[in-house]
Amino acid sequence: MANLSNKKVAILTESGFEEVELTSPKKALEEAGATVHVISPQQGHVRGMNHHEWSAEVPVDVNIADAKAEDYDALMLPGGVFNPDQLRTNEHALRFIKDMFKEAKPVAAICHGPQSLIDAEVVKGRKLTSYHSVKKDLINAGANWVDEEVVVDMGLVTSRTPDDLAAFNEKMIEEIAEGSHKDRMRS
Repeated sequence: MANLSNKKVAILTESGFEEVELTSPKKALEEAGATVHVISPQQGHVRGMNHHEWSAEVPVDVNIADAKAEDYDALMLPGGVFNPDQLRTNEHALRFIKDMFKEAKPVAAICHGPQSLIDAEVVKGRKLTSYHSVKKDLINAGANWVDEEVVVDMGLVTSRTPDDLAAFNEKMIEEIAEGSHKDRMRS
């Protein structure tokens, strides 16, 4: 496994994230040595869901209004139905996502997580995957949607469901270890 001891990763979320889609990548990143900050519009903590039931609370490290993309090496977006639906209407969250893409920093999104990328206007021409119910939205936004366990497109890592977490975590860590893809960007 890659060593991420010199990397700082933002996990951007609202309440209503799918618990395992935040806790599993967070644990994998920390085990690889990364410093991980949970960033949210919420103060204090965010609350996850285990399928359709409210579950664990996770402390918020940084409010999104105070977060700057320049302070992070990568971004991770967990899924859940409520989480991305709220983030996609938050201007601070969308700015943060856009800034990460402008710098071609690695971004990882699982399940419903890519919904936020639609409103950030960063999916056009990108190959990615998501939970099946988000497929049409991503296609309509110009993405090349595929039904695969994990998809990597120039530092953007996407997966479909919690069943894909092992492959998702592995590719996410690999892309973060590689760093910015700015020198490899399409013209």
